[in-house]
Amino acid sequence: MKTIINTQAVYTAGNKKNIPVIFIHGFLFDHTMWKNQINSLSENYYCVSYDIRGFGESYVGDGQYTLEAYASDLFSIITELNLIRPVLCGLSLGGYIALRTLERDQSRFRGAVLCNTKSTADSDEEKLIRAVKIDEINLHGIGKFTDEFIKSCFSENTLNENGNLISYSIENGCKNNPRGVKGGLFAILSRTDTTDFLPQIKIPALVIAGEKDKKTPAAEMKKMAGKIPDSKFTVIKNSGHISPLENPEEVNAALIAFLKGIK
Repeated sequence: MKTIINTQAVYTAGNKKNIPVIFIHGFLFDHTMWKNQINSLSENYYCVSYDIRGFGESYVGDGQYTLEAYASDLFSIITELNLIRPVLCGLSLGGYIALRTLERDQSRFRGAVLCNTKSTADSDEEKLIRAVKIDEINLHGIGKFTDEFIKSCFSENTLNENGNLISYSIENGCKNNPRGVKGGLFAILSRTDTTDFLPQIKIPALVIAGEKDKKTPAAEMKKMAGKIPDSKFTVIKNSGHISPLENPEEVNAALIAFLKGIK
């Protein structure tokens, strides 16, 4: 079911009486990146996914986004749907949003799943690279940028063996409004560092890494998981930065095992 909440396109599946799980997609993707997980979980959980501001079918506006605005959007969805202590599940940019949201008020959540993401802010070098990408989009549009970025997200195994997924992801990414894409890049490069907050996380947490992820390597994600008290850590085989699409079976199994332990 689709609804619009605070200009965000929000999608729900499952019984409202079940534990709610909110899925937050990564940069250049949209809510559909979680389709395999929602299909698997919606029988026993109330699944909520949405298009982040500037992506998919959500509001674009002036493209002046921040992580604070993204977190506020998420809180508005929780309030409007009257979700009682949902579990957050965010990938990459979605993980940044999840961490900042928890930092603001973790008491409103019962668990967190952090996929292919990191707590550290961009280095100066990374900020400059993103600034160059914004200029490139201004000059040449999002086609070339989307093609290069999407391909860099997937493992070599996926690139070689699942051309349909790559083609679909690039085509879908190119549908995004360039203003929204640039706004997303600006929000990422200007985000705060949440590493010092990790030891303060008191709710159950699962950290999921991709075995072949070059953007957020498994070794670095394991260190992040080690800073979160009593967190669980798992590596998804044969996957890069987009584990839920590259190896949905293993991601689903990890999510189900984690959620079964949450009340």
